[in-house]
Amino acid sequence: MSKKLEGKFAIVTGASRGIGAAIAKRLASDGASVAITYAKDSSSATEVVKAIEGSGGKAIAIQADSLDAEAIKGAVAKAVAEFGSLDILVNNAGTAIPKPFEEATLEEFDHVLNLNVRAVFVTTQAALKHMNNGGRIINIGSCVGERMMTPGLAAYSATKGAVKMFTQGLSREVGGRAITVNTVQPGPIDTDLNPASGDWAAPQKANTALNRYGTVDEVAALVAFVASPEGAYITGANLTVDGGTNA
Repeated sequence: MSKKLEGKFAIVTGASRGIGAAIAKRLASDGASVAITYAKDSSSATEVVKAIEGSGGKAIAIQADSLDAEAIKGAVAKAVAEFGSLDILVNNAGTAIPKPFEEATLEEFDHVLNLNVRAVFVTTQAALKHMNNGGRIINIGSCVGERMMTPGLAAYSATKGAVKMFTQGLSREVGGRAITVNTVQPGPIDTDLNPASGDWAAPQKANTALNRYGTVDEVAALVAFVASPEGAYITGANLTVDGGTNA
């Protein structure tokens, strides 16, 4: 059975755990060779690579903090040197620092902006220099980038709104190369950063139509579809996988 992403080469940023790790594993199971980046947690990154290799896939881990522009440019160059080419970029690295806006510090603003927006710009620009025609750029946004109902995430939602508009703008610039650019916008997903049992969970779950948190595999499934040949006519789209949070 031929796999949808056989012969394709992918980079997934911030993929040592959570949604990123699930995306890397799913792209690999669909046949892609995957390079993952991680900031600090080399043991978790190694586990993701081992899991992919254990299932017959190919993966490498590259240490690169997405806050460091030179490091992420270097990581893209390393992945291309290893694979010889690039077809798929998933900008997954990101963070939230939940707290009332008035209490947030300038350092926290800078951290969230630099990781959620600046790093997406830098990584995408570096990747486009190497990306094959017909490639895929998939940005991991958030349902709050479109509709914001969660106190404590004002600055974070602004960064995800920026990613949404970047996706729309860039799609028009690279469409001539048949490269698609889309944002996948998760709602509440059960991860270390936002556990379904956590302090912030009850209102998020109540906002969904399905009355439950999503799983990392449900996000990865949508990313894999957009990355596949079947997703060739989807571009500039903001695809929400949020259990009806924004319904």
